[in-house]
Amino acid sequence: MDWIEALILGIVQGLTEFLPVSSSGHLELGKVILGVSAERSLIFTVVVHGATVMSTIVVFYKDIQNLLRGLFRFQWNEETKYITKLLFSMIPVLFIGLYFSEEVEAFFSGDLVFVGSMLIITAVLLSLTYIPRKSRRKINFLDALLIGIAQAAAVLPGISRSGATISTGLIIGNKKENIARFSFLMVLIPIIGANLKDLMDKDLSAKSDVTALPLIIGFLAAFISGLLACKWMINLVKKGKLIYFAVYCLVIGTAAILFGIL
Repeated sequence: MDWIEALILGIVQGLTEFLPVSSSGHLELGKVILGVSAERSLIFTVVVHGATVMSTIVVFYKDIQNLLRGLFRFQWNEETKYITKLLFSMIPVLFIGLYFSEEVEAFFSGDLVFVGSMLIITAVLLSLTYIPRKSRRKINFLDALLIGIAQAAAVLPGISRSGATISTGLIIGNKKENIARFSFLMVLIPIIGANLKDLMDKDLSAKSDVTALPLIIGFLAAFISGLLACKWMINLVKKGKLIYFAVYCLVIGTAAILFGIL
């Protein structure tokens, strides 16, 4: 991987991590188009995912600070309840990570037909958010678990994590202004945990042929584009303009399937 490929893939990761179009799916598609080996670029994937985590922390710094202040009052206050809901939402993806990590890794092989099919599923989920709901409520513990199940499904390349979690929240009746914030905060610990696990994997470095410069460029590209995309996505969810991404995922998913078959 050279620095231009790293720049392109870093931007792709940063934008698509927060926009509901599947960062993992686009990263796999990008690697196929650029001819980058999926198996030998695992360390790059870890680095750019770490960059988008940093983007999330920067955007939600005040929220995270307030939540931690409330937590360390050691009271059952609103902040403690919110953090507990976030932890609740992480149970499904933690289960997948502990018991099915090898099976999940097998899907990251550049299979365009599979990725395209999952993108179409993302398009369907985003479209379902346009079904009218009589009321909108705050996120409760059951909602957090259901949104967490959606996040667990999004470990598959092509299913957008933000698309799946935000769509699920809206479909079950959560308020628009609450679900985007919850969706982006709930991913912090799982991604950090997954990255640490991968970094401790002794085979990861041995499998990689990515040098330091592409890693640095990829990290910076993903971090900066992630900052912009995160702020943009929050506004888009509030305005309810997700149908454009549904159409995009349908088009890209169909194209990926056709390209994979041909």
